Amino acid sequence: MAARPVSRMLQRVLRSSVRSCSSGAPVTQHRPGEPSQTAVEELARRRQFLREHAAPFSAFLTDSFGRQHSYLRISLTEKCNLRCQYCMPEEGVPLTPKADLLTTEEILTLARLFVKEGVDKIRLTGGEPLIRPDVVDIVAQLHRLEGLRTIGITTNGINLARLLPQLQKAGLSAINISLDTLVPAKFEFIVRRKGFHKVMEGIHKAIELGYSPVKVNCVVMRGLNEDELLDFVALTEGLPLDVRFIEYMPFDGNKWNFKKMVSYKEMLDTLRQQWPELEKLPEEESSTAKAFKVPGFRGQVSFITSMSEHFCGTCNRLRITADGNLKVCLFGNSEVSLRDHLRAGASEEELLQIIGAAVGRKKRQHAELLLMLQDSPPAIPSISSQDPFRVQGIGHRVSFSNQMATLWKGCRDPRTSLLAQRWLGSGPPQRHCSSRLDSDTNPKCLSAVSRAPATPSGPPPTSDQLTHVDAEGRAAMVDVGGKPDTERVAVASAVVLLGPVAFKLVQKNQLKKGDALVVAQLAGVQAAKQTSQLIPLCHHVALSHVEVQLELDSTRHAVGIQASCRARGPTGVEMEALTAAAVAALTLYDMCKAVSRDIVLGEIKLISKTGGQRGDFHRT
Repeated sequence: MAARPVSRMLQRVLRSSVRSCSSGAPVTQHRPGEPSQTAVEELARRRQFLREHAAPFSAFLTDSFGRQHSYLRISLTEKCNLRCQYCMPEEGVPLTPKADLLTTEEILTLARLFVKEGVDKIRLTGGEPLIRPDVVDIVAQLHRLEGLRTIGITTNGINLARLLPQLQKAGLSAINISLDTLVPAKFEFIVRRKGFHKVMEGIHKAIELGYSPVKVNCVVMRGLNEDELLDFVALTEGLPLDVRFIEYMPFDGNKWNFKKMVSYKEMLDTLRQQWPELEKLPEEESSTAKAFKVPGFRGQVSFITSMSEHFCGTCNRLRITADGNLKVCLFGNSEVSLRDHLRAGASEEELLQIIGAAVGRKKRQHAELLLMLQDSPPAIPSISSQDPFRVQGIGHRVSFSNQMATLWKGCRDPRTSLLAQRWLGSGPPQRHCSSRLDSDTNPKCLSAVSRAPATPSGPPPTSDQLTHVDAEGRAAMVDVGGKPDTERVAVASAVVLLGPVAFKLVQKNQLKKGDALVVAQLAGVQAAKQTSQLIPLCHHVALSHVEVQLELDSTRHAVGIQASCRARGPTGVEMEALTAAAVAALTLYDMCKAVSRDIVLGEIKLISKTGGQRGDFHRT
């Protein structure tokens, strides 16, 4: 058995009295009248002695590149109570039979073995670890292991508020909570389940119980939540949070697309536009996060750069899956079953030989992923990288962070707060949906919508030539470099004829897929921001406002859609408005097609546009 690592030796030695030392380091006894600095100097001498005479770290947990693996992640279950779009398909994943999963005793047996060899940090993961019935007991038994310094857990937060007091008492010392949006409707869209306020309650409970920092993991995805970066950072002003922005990473089933990745550099540039004084914090050698802090803020932000700047060279992590396989690299396919050897009666020494062989085969870096990155196209710059406050979508920008701080400050249950009532609305739900959230209006996702009548006007000046072809008839993008910047606004509409059955289900919000109006509204907002990627010759436009409204028409069993876009620039935004209306209509079809395919999409048209050299247009 390898000797214990130097960190635990130091802990034991430094706990002993100044007058004796079992390590063999020379000791000078403190005499009355001597300066108190003597004791400090003595401790420094003892530390230096231990550094020079310390036994080596476990050979079984040291790879061929000298990396010492002191951090173990254990998956307690494959199951999860959410269906995050970047993590697993909507239908879930095939589950391993219960008999093939590690038992509680097997988990603890392996944990003891790794801790005995030098692991001083264990993180419990999943699936969702807090749905395992005996999770509190597992934490309590891990807490008894001598030499284990940290017991952490990574959770989606749904069950956290209920279980955290028991987990803290059992010995849980660190918490990571996954949260990818601060907008309730978008949360439901991303995770395909309800539960936003339960996560908020869990974060509040962690702060209330004294966890500091409370780590909040946010996977950043282009076109979905990169416009919320500043809102997340603003939360750290008054709350002890470490908001960790994670580059979107490839996993089976999440329909990986490199264009969805927002790089660390791009995110950092966005933050520094708002907070130029953002400062870099020192980090531990084996840290996966690049940490930053806005001076004067209580919390901090970090970036997990697995894709753009890997940290393989200092990796100290090993993973045990729920079915007992040891993974030495998250991105590698190589696994070895510790469960099978355990159940075959392998001795401790035999298990260590198996573990040591697996660790010894660990590659210098995750080569498969790097090959994927080399073959991938460059990421397309995001709208938010130019001005993240501009695209309002369904997020409330300027005052949101202050409201969120109010929600958490002194409120035991965020679901009962005034802000929560404003988010969700009060009284019976109205089956209308608007994406607009202005600071002077009630920011409800589901709100009554009034359609502004079109104002007739004369025909605008038109051209008798197509502008997107050159002299030889080939497709060409219009050069707008010489055009002046003007305020541009466009409104477009569409109608979806659902039929009586689908209409009734949408009206009562009883579709199995979820709230069709909210999802369609979100899709319209996203589509407006992605127009230049969908329509080849469209210019990229930095939108300052997007609004998508949906209204039920019971006389036609239809949903009316109206989309408006605003920007200041040299080119119009009618394509953005039309794209938003069309994609919202397509999304309604997708949400309802299981009920009826006799759905008609139509009346997609421009209602009005203002600004630009060709004059205004208002449909009569």
